[in-house]
Amino acid sequence: MAVKRDYYEVLGVSNGASDEEIKRAFRKLALEYHPDRNKEPNAEERFKEVNEAYQVLSSREKRSAYDRFGHAGVAANGGTGRGFEGFDTFSGFGDIFDAFFGGFGATTRTKARPTRGRDLEIGLTLAFEEAAMGTQKRIRVSRIEACDRCEGSRSEPGTSLETCGACRGAGQVKRTQQSLFGQFVQVAACPSCRGAGQVVSQPCQECRGRGVERNTRELDVAIPAGVEDGSQLRLPAEGDAGSRGSQPGDVLLLLNVKLHRVFQRDGANLILDLSINFSQAALGDSVEIPTLEGTTPLAIPAGIQTGTVLRVKGQGVAKVHDRGRGDLFVTVHVSTPRSLDPEAKKLLEQLAGKLSGDQVIEEDKGWFHRIKDTFGGDSGSR
Repeated sequence: MAVKRDYYEVLGVSNGASDEEIKRAFRKLALEYHPDRNKEPNAEERFKEVNEAYQVLSSREKRSAYDRFGHAGVAANGGTGRGFEGFDTFSGFGDIFDAFFGGFGATTRTKARPTRGRDLEIGLTLAFEEAAMGTQKRIRVSRIEACDRCEGSRSEPGTSLETCGACRGAGQVKRTQQSLFGQFVQVAACPSCRGAGQVVSQPCQECRGRGVERNTRELDVAIPAGVEDGSQLRLPAEGDAGSRGSQPGDVLLLLNVKLHRVFQRDGANLILDLSINFSQAALGDSVEIPTLEGTTPLAIPAGIQTGTVLRVKGQGVAKVHDRGRGDLFVTVHVSTPRSLDPEAKKLLEQLAGKLSGDQVIEEDKGWFHRIKDTFGGDSGSR
């Protein structure tokens, strides 16, 4: 009597292999030694051995008994070596037919189902102010729509679809295939009607029986205030038409926002660089600064230093997912004159002689750190 080989050895896996590893090993070996494919003398016996090992190791109870007692633990339960009778469940058959036919016994398909339309992507460029404040835009969309003449039926108006003669309206055809285990039937979509079950007797003259046509439409789009460069807006059901009356796809607007000549943007906040002269910095002043909606006064405190950041609340950009607007941060730069006339130079020298104290030149910092220093870490909008 031949000595049985270790089941793990038969499948070529370790005794700690996962269920998925065991299944993969079985499928590979079942394909390799299947008698319909492998005509070597020992192929059928090897196939039976692989199946027997899989029947034990794919079952938790049998595998546990085998790990504890070896072949004796499963002798009465499926490790019988009785060839194909060893398939005491349908799991082995199912895995083999997954490999050969894509499923157990027969692959069943229903009639062709309606398919949702394709999404379309369209790029849209916005001015800085349009993105910040919101706007209305008109876009052109080239999309596939149901034919106006036949309304998507594919038939000339006044005519109707006919039952497909190839599948008799079933939308599917059967193909019989012989194997070692007997006769198996595969069901697939009918190639004549493509699974619809009906065919066009008189195609629509406008779309030539396709049921759809390409048209260009203009759509009005509301751009919400506060959108940023790289944002996406979705326009539901404005994409290509779906098949057989299914839902159309969407239009995805990919937004490109232009830079501004004065402002920089950080989320909902705006950043502005402001230059003032010596006298304004020393004595203080009130100046008009630009905003997205015009101008607003800004008080310059006396003795202000270059790099100081002043905040104007509520003059930033609208918050898309929140209420309110961000702030406007103004970075002050004290301008140094490039040349002085003799009188101005003399006055400046006299002023310099009256000034006392050491000047401290701080290391230049980025605008974010200057805001943090000025406002105690509150650099964003609330």
